[in-house]
Amino acid sequence: MEKLRQTLKVRKERAILVAAVPRTGGNSDNLAELTALAESAGAVVCDKFQQKIRTINPATYIGKGKAEQLGERVKRFKANVVIFDNDLSPRQIRELEKVIEVKVLDRSELILDIFATRAKTRQARLQVELAQLEYTYPRLTRMWPHLDAVAGAGGGTAAGAVGGIGTRGPGEQQLEIDRRLVNKRITELKRQLAGIDRRKIREIDGRKGLFKICLVGYTNAGKSTILNALTNSDALVEDRLFATLDTRTRKWTLLGGAETLISDTIGFIQNLPHQLVASFKATLEEAVNADLLLHIVDVSNPRALKQIESVKKVLAEIGCGDAPTLEVFNKVDIVRKIGELEMLQTLFPDAVCISAKTGLGLELLNKAVLARYKGSELLLHLSSSQSNSKVQSFLRAYGTIIKETYHDGFVVIDARLGQNQLAGLKRLGPESIEINGKSKELFS
Repeated sequence: MEKLRQTLKVRKERAILVAAVPRTGGNSDNLAELTALAESAGAVVCDKFQQKIRTINPATYIGKGKAEQLGERVKRFKANVVIFDNDLSPRQIRELEKVIEVKVLDRSELILDIFATRAKTRQARLQVELAQLEYTYPRLTRMWPHLDAVAGAGGGTAAGAVGGIGTRGPGEQQLEIDRRLVNKRITELKRQLAGIDRRKIREIDGRKGLFKICLVGYTNAGKSTILNALTNSDALVEDRLFATLDTRTRKWTLLGGAETLISDTIGFIQNLPHQLVASFKATLEEAVNADLLLHIVDVSNPRALKQIESVKKVLAEIGCGDAPTLEVFNKVDIVRKIGELEMLQTLFPDAVCISAKTGLGLELLNKAVLARYKGSELLLHLSSSQSNSKVQSFLRAYGTIIKETYHDGFVVIDARLGQNQLAGLKRLGPESIEINGKSKELFS
């Protein structure tokens, strides 16, 4: 069966989709998302097979009898690959392939394949390769023909020190050669990605003092469309899952002239393989270090609430589950069931409803973000040297000056300013300040 799994790719292959769900539960649309994933990977879905099970069979997951039925359907539909909406163990994959006699992939492997087809930059390609290797290492061998060339480089990389797969030493099994080769490649990839991580962190640190916003959400929720609409940029927009994998950061000027940085990130999905979350650490740093997350939700999707839960799960996994977040309900112009939208609005009363495609609600979103940017409004009474013009300029840019009086080389100002901008004002060094009628020692 080894020859069945020379690659994870499913492009142009005829696929049968399988969902094994508990007999006591499960949804009728279990295969809807898997269908979208398979088609995004380039497979042609020729049949779907949903099986309710009491317990998971340790050998074939669905039981040998059902596996044999599946094998008959493979022959009938002339399928090349069977894709499970479940995560399978190495043993289950091997036993299923013996019965079915075609390649068997699970949900995680399919998602990894999609990421591989979308990876364009060097960083994304390294991240995807690392995730693939870490996922498949305990499962199967001889799936990575490109490693032959890496290993045959004569020691050009850490992996190259091993030698080609065909250079098996006396008494050493092929499996051991493959595992050692993959281990060394994983070590090399981690070394390269660590350097990228360090550069990414330095880049993010260089943005201190700027309000950082990050778009997060389920894949295909419309994040790239929103980024384009808010910043007049030209980020790639496609109606497919995981259209882009790389972070893009743009300047976004809010109402009143306040400047922010807004970043787009990879889309999330239910049961996103943890290998991808780990390997895309540098990409997800934008979310971890953001001052505000805009959680984009496709409210036209009937599974919107489950998608919200999936996104929150991934956010918690990367360490920003408690980050300040504003829900943004996108695609309200094509919602078919108004009752479902109203239910979501009840659950998330602060959410902003928009259509990034038509521009509906974008001004409301701007105002909502500006309110988060400013924080609660403070009433200030401060004194500053007339020579320190930066204080007045700052207040005109980020707050509202109510009154100014001049005497003895000083200017006394009454102003309103957002809580979040107070630290920036303090750095400019006013002589004294009262906040909401209470004196504050600036330099204590």
